[in-house]
Amino acid sequence: MAQRTVLLVLFDGVQSLDVTGPLEVFVGAEQHTPGTYRIRTASLDGAPVRTSSGLTVVPDESLADSDELHTLLVPGGQGTRRPDTQLTDWLREHGPRVERLVSVCTGAIRLAQAGLLDGRRATTHWAYCDKLARDHPAVEVDPDPIYVRDGHVSTSAGVTAGIDLALALVEEDLGRDAALAIARHLVVFLRRPGNQAQFSAQLAAQTARREPLREVQQWISEHPGEDLSVEALAARARLSPRHFARAFQTETGMTPGRYVDRVRLEHARRLLEDTADGIEEISRTSGYGTPEAMRRAFVRTLGAAPSEYRRRFHPTSTH
Repeated sequence: MAQRTVLLVLFDGVQSLDVTGPLEVFVGAEQHTPGTYRIRTASLDGAPVRTSSGLTVVPDESLADSDELHTLLVPGGQGTRRPDTQLTDWLREHGPRVERLVSVCTGAIRLAQAGLLDGRRATTHWAYCDKLARDHPAVEVDPDPIYVRDGHVSTSAGVTAGIDLALALVEEDLGRDAALAIARHLVVFLRRPGNQAQFSAQLAAQTARREPLREVQQWISEHPGEDLSVEALAARARLSPRHFARAFQTETGMTPGRYVDRVRLEHARRLLEDTADGIEEISRTSGYGTPEAMRRAFVRTLGAAPSEYRRRFHPTSTH
């Protein structure tokens, strides 16, 4: 297997975790399978850079000295808010030449400024998706997934999503066992699927201010298979159904029904990805009642039936 050179671009104001997260994944892969990766960091002139958190990072080399790249990774951070003509020109020249072009978080803005995302589907940190779409209309911005792969170009959402994307790339290169070993060492999930939403239901919704509503939110997450009708939840919060529904939406920004739907879908997805439980059992424990009800929810939200969704992660599964 030919050694792949992975280069991480550094600049002042870079988000340190955008760099160190993927870096640890590729270093772990090299330790797992020596000779697989040659990992380098580079700034424009080879000088140290100061990250957005104040950490100083000393690169291995200057971008001018970087050649024969396989994977070029551009992180994000506050520094992407400032125009950098030299870096943009370098990316415009070298980006099309690499085997894999990768961005983490607002690193996608750097790629877009260099015209490298034109005509492609891409994502970035949820807070900057609108800006990316507005400033670069030739880019098809998808604000939901944690990462998007379009041909040889891969873009990821904020910070930790870079780890998920790096694990997916390592799995592509070395196989699932290697990626699993690295994920275990880093104490992270073996790659969240790219089409997983940037926000879980708990993150997408605001946390309710009043304690009874907060307790109901937590109870929903822990008991997706229970009766989660408005009437049942209202009784748990000791409120009338009408008052509960209105208060829940006001305080969380999401209706009770929508919140329950998202929790149940996430629960079912985790079981499909991480267990060998049958479709019927998963539909029951996730609160759908029947496999057909779960199938409709998956097709409506994810565009794939549960069995097809599982095959994406376990191609040999017969469940």
